[in-house]
Amino acid sequence: MSNQERKEAFLSPLWKTNPLFISLLGMCPALAVTKTLEAAFGMGILFTLVLVCSNVLISALRKWIPEEVRTPSYIVVIATFVTLVKMFAEAFLPELYSTLGVFVSLLVVNCIVLGRAEAFASKNGVLPSLLDGIGNGIGYTIAICLIAVIREVLGSGRLTFGATFTFLADLNGGEKIRVPLLKGEGYDLSMSFFSSPAGGFLVLGIVLAIIVAVTNAKENKKKADARIAAKKAKELAAANAAKEEAK
Repeated sequence: MSNQERKEAFLSPLWKTNPLFISLLGMCPALAVTKTLEAAFGMGILFTLVLVCSNVLISALRKWIPEEVRTPSYIVVIATFVTLVKMFAEAFLPELYSTLGVFVSLLVVNCIVLGRAEAFASKNGVLPSLLDGIGNGIGYTIAICLIAVIREVLGSGRLTFGATFTFLADLNGGEKIRVPLLKGEGYDLSMSFFSSPAGGFLVLGIVLAIIVAVTNAKENKKKADARIAAKKAKELAAANAAKEEAK
């Protein structure tokens, strides 16, 4: 694999082939854990760890895994890393572990993790698989954090830090850090609807609609530019032909 292909494996999932916004994968946890930015960011970290580690190990073992047991072997590898990540979260980030609940365990059957193992790690070397895992992990984290920011701000009127990552509150003298945006003294523009599952669906739908609109606008502009360039080329060719006939 060339350096350009490795670069593409890392950069493409950040936006061009984003697993959530473009491929529409991993939507269940994206809706369930995006009520707050802290929970979404924590989920993104755990997801990225599982994806990167499983990608690397599956790539390293790809020549020794028999075709007949390939998928079960991938699930065993992924489940191992999910278990390790759960133990890590429960030991060092108990509030995050409690907030995410069953969705950490469900990473075992997450379609992005299993899909990247099947589609990429099983066919490429360790370094490209590492970059692919990091790229997809960061891309998914960016996507769910974007949704979480919108939902938390609209749902509670502010961003809160230190509820899930308690060390942030400890740094602030034991008090949670609250950033008021739509809620403060004398006003409250928040809408609790956006903290509900229905609100999550609505926010995701709006974000996807905006992405599609922007993508279509760019495509239409490219087509329009191509038509203009073709028309100019045709006119230039006709003018040159006329000159040749005049000679």
